[in-house]
Amino acid sequence: MALHKGRPHPPHDGDRERRRLSVNPFHAVANPLGGMTEAPPSHRLPHSPLPPETAYRLVHDELMLDGNARLNLATFVTTWMEPQAGVLMSECRDKNMIDKDEYPRTAELERRCVAMLADLWHAPDPEAAVGCSTTGSSEACMLAGMALKRRWAGGPPRPSRHWGSNADRYPAKDVRPNLVMGVNVQVCWDKFCNFWEVEARQVPMEGDRFHLDPQAAAELCDENTIGVVGILGSTFDGSYEPIADLCAALDALQERTGLDIPVHVDGASGGMVAPFLDEDLVWDFRLPRVASINTSGHKYGLVYPGVGWALWRDAEALPEELVFRVNYLGGDMPTFALNFSRPGAQVVAQYYTFLRLGREGYRAVQQTARDIAGSLAGRVAALGDFRLLTRGDQLPVFAFTTADDVTAYDVFDVSRRLREGGWLVPAYTFPPHREDLSVLRVVCRNGFSADMADLLLADLERLLPELRRQPHPLIRDKGAATGFHH
Repeated sequence: MALHKGRPHPPHDGDRERRRLSVNPFHAVANPLGGMTEAPPSHRLPHSPLPPETAYRLVHDELMLDGNARLNLATFVTTWMEPQAGVLMSECRDKNMIDKDEYPRTAELERRCVAMLADLWHAPDPEAAVGCSTTGSSEACMLAGMALKRRWAGGPPRPSRHWGSNADRYPAKDVRPNLVMGVNVQVCWDKFCNFWEVEARQVPMEGDRFHLDPQAAAELCDENTIGVVGILGSTFDGSYEPIADLCAALDALQERTGLDIPVHVDGASGGMVAPFLDEDLVWDFRLPRVASINTSGHKYGLVYPGVGWALWRDAEALPEELVFRVNYLGGDMPTFALNFSRPGAQVVAQYYTFLRLGREGYRAVQQTARDIAGSLAGRVAALGDFRLLTRGDQLPVFAFTTADDVTAYDVFDVSRRLREGGWLVPAYTFPPHREDLSVLRVVCRNGFSADMADLLLADLERLLPELRRQPHPLIRDKGAATGFHH
């Protein structure tokens, strides 16, 4: 959630004449003149109520200046659902997800979604796997990180495992837990390490490797490592990290040192792509070292924003003391969350989408997105001005930069000019040790059709002659040039 500061002296709030003229007379419910007294202040509570239609029009008209969500190729978040899903969500928006005894059927749908994901991700015993819905994959990552830290720090020791056997040495001034990950992780992992006082040990990018190297990750592990995070679908370029190779490197580490380091898979996007399009790719609970997995229901889970999922391979991977239990209708419902009250609408929408599509439906949707990404990437490369880093053959996402011989403009100029046509295509620099590399990234989602891809390419082709005539790149402040800051 972004932090906002109030504006002590908002512009124009004290200009009564201007405020009087701010409301269209036709917004009044019955008497056109009745709505012209004075527009409400924008940075303090109005003194009196407004008719609902007037309030609606004021808010609606201001929101018209937002970008078009369907043209936002920066976001991984779902921007289109069927009308029937919208109807279901509107019917459930007043249901509080945490109140499971009042809304037991909504809680049951959540339980079914967890069971479906456990089966999809090859839990050894889907009935024994535990999981929960969250507000998104960021909260899910926080919960998974908390479980890793708690297992490492306390509880009864487990045979042949170092994690969960440190109660006699932590907390202590000279002992600090650490979490190993690639520098390409989403910012939620930096937040987790900051909030829960865990040292973030990050594997930097090197050369044309833009994500975690398994051997380098293993070398960063020690007796204070609570786990290693593998990313199934990097937000920087859409590539999968080699989860099986990572687990193999940690297996070798255990053979040498006895350290048994668990792996969490951040499948925020890839967790709902790989099971359908890359069935032979072993990345999930088929690997014994994978303790937990998260995904975003509101990304390639195809649900509007507000839902994520966290699953643990079995009850042993989630410390019991972190779980609160609620009894309802004679049953037992474990709850594990950072939030308390939240609407049940997104969970219901996830269950609807699982029923609506099934495996074959998800496969068709994700394959279409990947086909569009691959086709568009190839056509961008064919323009001659750009060099592809990825081609959309893992996540339906590709990243590209300007060719070596292009000096008149850079990726920030391209992003700025495309925005003039309504397209939001982010430009950003890579993290250490590849700060020299700046790229554009296109996220292809359900709702971004082949026709829309044609329109994007046509706009890019139209802009190129003007960009080529520039004397030099025009954007100087790279940090301010893009809204993409991870």
